[in-house]
Amino acid sequence: MAGNGLPSLGRVKLCDLIACEGLPSDSYKLSVSTLSQSLAQYSAAIIQFPSSDGALLRSGLDSAHLYFHQRASYPAADMIHNNESREWCKTSGYYADPQLWQETYDFRPGLTPPESNSGLEFPPAGLPDIFSLLGQAARDILDAISFYLNLRSSPFTEILDNVPLRSREISSSVLSVCCYGRPSFQGPQHHNLTTQEDGQLVMFSDHEHQVDKSLITLVKSDKAGLHVRDFHGRWVLVDGDLGPQEAIVYPGLALYQATAGYVGPALHRTEISNMQGNMYGRCSLAFKLMPKSMTSLNCSEMRAAGHGVEAQFQLPVPVDDFMQRSHPTEQLFNRNNFPSFNFPTAQDGSMKPLMRRRKNNSRCKPLPPSKRLRLEAQRVLKERVQDIADKKGIKLRFCNLKECESHIHTLDSPCANTRMEIGWPPGVPFVHPHDLPNKAKIGFLEAYEPGWTATHDMELSLIEPGQESISITSDVWPPLISL
Repeated sequence: MAGNGLPSLGRVKLCDLIACEGLPSDSYKLSVSTLSQSLAQYSAAIIQFPSSDGALLRSGLDSAHLYFHQRASYPAADMIHNNESREWCKTSGYYADPQLWQETYDFRPGLTPPESNSGLEFPPAGLPDIFSLLGQAARDILDAISFYLNLRSSPFTEILDNVPLRSREISSSVLSVCCYGRPSFQGPQHHNLTTQEDGQLVMFSDHEHQVDKSLITLVKSDKAGLHVRDFHGRWVLVDGDLGPQEAIVYPGLALYQATAGYVGPALHRTEISNMQGNMYGRCSLAFKLMPKSMTSLNCSEMRAAGHGVEAQFQLPVPVDDFMQRSHPTEQLFNRNNFPSFNFPTAQDGSMKPLMRRRKNNSRCKPLPPSKRLRLEAQRVLKERVQDIADKKGIKLRFCNLKECESHIHTLDSPCANTRMEIGWPPGVPFVHPHDLPNKAKIGFLEAYEPGWTATHDMELSLIEPGQESISITSDVWPPLISL
């Protein structure tokens, strides 16, 4: 991507990311491409809001200044939190982490903040409107990423909160009003500060970097200081030149899991500099679009779109377990085959996804012939076999190759009824074609794809020596096609 990548963080107007009926406009395709390239290259992008929305965000930050400034110099014991993962969907109201010199007020619709011991307390102003604004923006951005990945429209709706929330529902997503380094905030946090040669105070978190467990995070701050690690492992200051109506967006771990690793999560850290002359510290508004706790993260949408899904993403993961589980960043970012995505615009204007892998060589290497063969088989299965099942009203259930070999000869196997309904040829395992040996894949493609031959884009030498094959020839498979 370095050769044809973005010279700096991508900047996109939110209004250009809103999908409309019909064919996508050129501005939509360009904005989606810029957004996704920026996320792949810098793990972040800049979103430009309309001027009226920018005024709302600025008023929210002004209200945050006053809210934190009037608070006590040190929080009560019951307000000191350490980001307990078990309470990820129950945080509301004020809490503080003195070790990070950070104070937070969480606004979560449907959940009333606990009463303060100090009496009546007014939260920062405008939070419901800001929550609604950033929440809709996060959904639009998520849909834009889905378009780029060639997924169907709004593929993550099932794991998101209802809009609006139903009676007694509590929002999984949260708007966090944060304050870093308030000078009047006292505690044992000062050991986290370091002094540079120019006398500038700089602070990063104890863990050096953090990864949000959200799908999408939107951040608007009053001062620069948010650093995100880019494609090359370098820390980039992403909010250094933000305009008054601009915010930062970056993906989280939940989106990484739901897209089978195609969209990498952002590694980020917060810096506080030159706080001596600032009476408010550094304030920010951070909206985190979260999946519902009672749902699961799975990669079914990615598989349906023809993307390869690695073994670690095959099984659905309950959201509540995912949020409570630790996710070592070393395992996420030190993988040799860490996937990212890069999608050129085809001549017909559509977005055609091509998987890219993070390697020292920045060029996009062509896929090996065996993988092209597998992807071709996936595509044909989706376009041909699924059409047959849809017309007959049958929900396909595919087995893996090993278990299905034993199912062929039994009438009460899990896939027996489905094989019988769809007219699957006797003696042929009912599996995804890309799970079959190469010779069987070639036979499958010759039967299903008119004009396709083994010499089209690959050679017969792909067949592994001594590999057992399942014969799927044109005299077996056409009866299935004609159903």
